[in-house]
Amino acid sequence: MTPRWYEEGEEPDYRFTLANERTFLAWLRTALALIAGAVALAQLVPSFSVAWLRTGLAVLLAVAGTVLAAFAHRRWATVQRAMRHQRPLPMDWLPAAMGTIAALTGLVVVFVVLTHRP
Repeated sequence: MTPRWYEEGEEPDYRFTLANERTFLAWLRTALALIAGAVALAQLVPSFSVAWLRTGLAVLLAVAGTVLAAFAHRRWATVQRAMRHQRPLPMDWLPAAMGTIAALTGLVVVFVVLTHRP
């Protein structure tokens, strides 16, 4: 079923439409990688010195992947709609949110590495 807005405006250059689709698929790959990382962390990594940290980090990654997958389509549609109406491409909070989550995850990993002594 084609959304109603897909018939509005003018058909954009197919190269831009395909680039938008590739970006959408990249967001989905990233979401799947985050979810896979959460599963691997929860199932394969031994417990950390802080008991809840491994579970908390796995939950953070799983939620981030789920949110990213949910909002990736919305982002694709918003960009597609803007191109059809020859409007500027919209700014989005999604890249900043994913960068923040990646930075937080990195900080937790650094903390674990520095505090975990075998």
